[in-house]
Amino acid sequence: MSKSTNPFSTILSINPYQKTYYVSTGTQIGAEKKPIYQKNQYVISFINTRNFITAMIGISKNIAEEDIYDALENKVYDELALDLAVEYKIKYIPAHGITDGNDQFFHVFIVDPLTLEEEFKEAVGALKYIDLIVPLPLLYTPLYHQQLIDDSGLHVFIYFQENDASLTIFDHQNFVYTKSLKYSFKQMHERFIELLGEQIPYNQFLTMLQEYGLGAVDSEHQKYLIKLFGELFLHINDVLTYAKRAFEITQIDHLYIGSLIGSIAGLDEYAQTYLGLRSSLFEFEYGFSVSNTGPDQIHALMQLYAKLDPSAQYDCNFSEYHRPPPFVKRESGKLIMLSAASLVGAMLYPTIYWTMDYAEKLHLNLLNTQYRELHNQKIEREAIINIKLSEQKRYETLYNEEHQAFLKTKQTLTSIHEVKVNYPMKAKLLSYFTNDFNRFDILLQSVSYTETEGKTKAFSFHLIAKNDKQLTDLLKYLTATHAQKYMFSMDKISFIEEEKHYNSELKAVLR
Repeated sequence: MSKSTNPFSTILSINPYQKTYYVSTGTQIGAEKKPIYQKNQYVISFINTRNFITAMIGISKNIAEEDIYDALENKVYDELALDLAVEYKIKYIPAHGITDGNDQFFHVFIVDPLTLEEEFKEAVGALKYIDLIVPLPLLYTPLYHQQLIDDSGLHVFIYFQENDASLTIFDHQNFVYTKSLKYSFKQMHERFIELLGEQIPYNQFLTMLQEYGLGAVDSEHQKYLIKLFGELFLHINDVLTYAKRAFEITQIDHLYIGSLIGSIAGLDEYAQTYLGLRSSLFEFEYGFSVSNTGPDQIHALMQLYAKLDPSAQYDCNFSEYHRPPPFVKRESGKLIMLSAASLVGAMLYPTIYWTMDYAEKLHLNLLNTQYRELHNQKIEREAIINIKLSEQKRYETLYNEEHQAFLKTKQTLTSIHEVKVNYPMKAKLLSYFTNDFNRFDILLQSVSYTETEGKTKAFSFHLIAKNDKQLTDLLKYLTATHAQKYMFSMDKISFIEEEKHYNSELKAVLR
């Protein structure tokens, strides 16, 4: 079981879609109507599945750790056809159990920054900061670490909210897949009215589900509820069919169903009958002592997630609203402290001066008798000062010599640093061009890089193709795509009779 290492005295969880807040102290938890800024309070929230895009992306295993984000970002914009004018917030986690000889795979989460700004505007206005904003599907992680469910096997979680519904798959504690379903409570309400042919208030519809579940008192209502949930589980079955095929899933061990309004009676039995999967309601003993209104399941999961050891949490935080640094580290704090120190110093000097002046007046007669002794001491001290001044000049000369040596060493280290920084950039550019060569089915035989004293930087690629059109098409594509950064040239294309292929040398000069 993972133990809590959260150093804060309280944890505040936020549902930005329902505008609800819960605060916990130890095992005590209760609703908070108007949360306020507190520096000793840890704040956690989540993003609904419908508010982010998720995809599994594979990149070469040869890409260095520090270049993984850039490689994923480029591939995400390309493969998902994202708007290049929008600077999306992108986070990623490793995809476990996906094997390939040449690639490594990641689950990538993409969020529009305007979505974050709109959904969390109210919370940030009241609290000033949010420590952690995590995608909803990752909040199921504490169920395994707190041993609330078996940590082995493949589990499906379905959760219904007012404006969203989601299906999430975990395999042996690891996130596998998530999908936003088209049947949120509001969508269910609209479809139920359409089937029934008469208006029923939304709150009445929720009350009916809370109190009676699928066994509504009114037979007419029950008939259309069954039809509604039949359509819902047909949609869920289609999603599961796709997930099984895409991720080669052979067996689902358990299905858990929960909702914002709590358990819906009969829903687990309906799911088990319709899908043929062992199913149960989303009811767990979270270990909280409730002080007033009890939290819904998402709030409980957020509270547990915040208490996890950081090593057990996914590194997937979308929060841009970080807490302010300690007072002594802020610029304003430094200024105030400096001003206070200056004020104390300014007051200290005249106080000491006045005290000494008063003492000197009291001892004036005694000092007059000691004048000659003090005069002799003055002469001796002047001699010492002259010696010290001479030593100071000598030390200044030594300092200047050492400083010049330091500047030379600094220049050497700066040159070494530039080489270390520029080398990964060359590797990144080489990877960038290799993707273009692969696009036209062209082999890279060798590559060279030159940099003249005039700072002209150039790549020379020796290419092999099955026909000369591949080479000319590549040159046209590179010229059209990268002309702003590089000048491309290809002097000639040679046909090698013995090997039945075409050779050419492509030069790319950085502008």
